Amino acid sequence: MDVLAHVSEATGVPSDLLEGYLPVLTAASATGRLPGRDAVEALRALGKAAAERGVPMRSLAEACLLASELAAGPVETPLIGAARRALGAYFDGYEEAQQHALRQEEQARREFIDDLLQGRADRLAERAEHFGLRFAQAYVVAVAKDAEPIGEGDPIVRRIEQALIGRFGSHNILVAARDGLLVCVAPGTLAAATGEFTHHVRASLTGGWRVGIGRPHRGPGGVVTSFREAGDAIGLGERLGLRPQVLKAADLLVFPVLLRDREAIEDLVTTVLGPLLGARGGAEPLLETLEAVFAAQSNQTAAARKLGISTRAVTYRLERIRRLTGFSPDDPTQRFTLETAVLGARLLGWPPGATP
Repeated sequence: MDVLAHVSEATGVPSDLLEGYLPVLTAASATGRLPGRDAVEALRALGKAAAERGVPMRSLAEACLLASELAAGPVETPLIGAARRALGAYFDGYEEAQQHALRQEEQARREFIDDLLQGRADRLAERAEHFGLRFAQAYVVAVAKDAEPIGEGDPIVRRIEQALIGRFGSHNILVAARDGLLVCVAPGTLAAATGEFTHHVRASLTGGWRVGIGRPHRGPGGVVTSFREAGDAIGLGERLGLRPQVLKAADLLVFPVLLRDREAIEDLVTTVLGPLLGARGGAEPLLETLEAVFAAQSNQTAAARKLGISTRAVTYRLERIRRLTGFSPDDPTQRFTLETAVLGARLLGWPPGATP
C-alpha cells in the first residue's frame, strides 16, 4: 500500500486532498527549500476543497503529519511522530475547551432568556448587552404554538434561530423555547423579523400552529409585556375560534378592555343575549348566525355560505333575534351593542356550559 492510501485509510481524509502535499515534502527534502508560491496556492485550493467537503481541520493536519512521518528518513521519523502526537493532544484540549465554552454560553443564554421573560432583573441590562439587546429601544416578541409543546431540545428551535440569524445577524434576534412555545425576541424597528419568523413557523410546524405577536415596548419590562401580549393573542384566538393563524395583539385590544370589567360584560351578555336561551334549538345557532353576519360585513349571502344554510334561513334567524332581544344588526347603534355582547359571550363561555 502506498503512502497516500495508507494515510487516507488511517485518517479518513480522501487521498486526492493529499496529492499536492507529498511532492512538497519530496522537493523540500531534496533542495532544503520551502515550497514556492505555486505549490502554496495548490495546497490552499486543496484546503478549500477539504472544507467544502466537510473534512475537519484536525483530520487534515493529522493526515499531513502522518504522511510526513511515513516519508521521512530514520532520523526525522521519531521527531515527526512526537510532533503528531503532541499536536493531537493540543487539538483534544482545544476542542474540549471549545465545547465547555459553548455549553456555558448556552446555559447562560437559557438563564438570561428565562429571567428576561419572567421579568427577573438581576443584572439584566448588563447581561442583555452580551446577547446584543439594547433596552433603550423597543422590542417585539412573537410566539408560536403547535399542537404539541415545543421544548428546548426540539430541532426546530435551532433551525429557525439559525435562519433568522443568517438574515438579521446574531445581535438582533433571540429564539428560544419557553412554556411549550417557540419565542422570538426582535427589535421593534426590525419590522421584517416577525414576518420571517412566521414564514419559518409555517414551513416547520403542523397545520394546527398559531403565531401571536405582541406590541413593541421598551425596557426589560417591555419584553415581558410583549411576551404576555403575544401569548394572550393566541389564547384569545382559541377561545373565540378566530380563523387567522397569525394574531397581533394590536388588533385585539378591545378584548382585554372587555375583560377588564367582567361584571359589566356579564351584565351586557345576560341582558342582551339572555332572551336567546328560550329560542327553539337554543342560543348557539343564533350566536353563530350573528358572528357570521358580522364577519361578512352584514352580507347575508356570504354569511349563509359560511354557515352552510340558505340566505332565507339567515334572514329568518335575524328576525328571531330582533324579536327576542329587541336588537337588530341593521341598526348601527344596536349592531355595536349586539356585536360587543357576542364577543363578550365567547370570552365568558356563554351560554352556560360553553367553554370560556
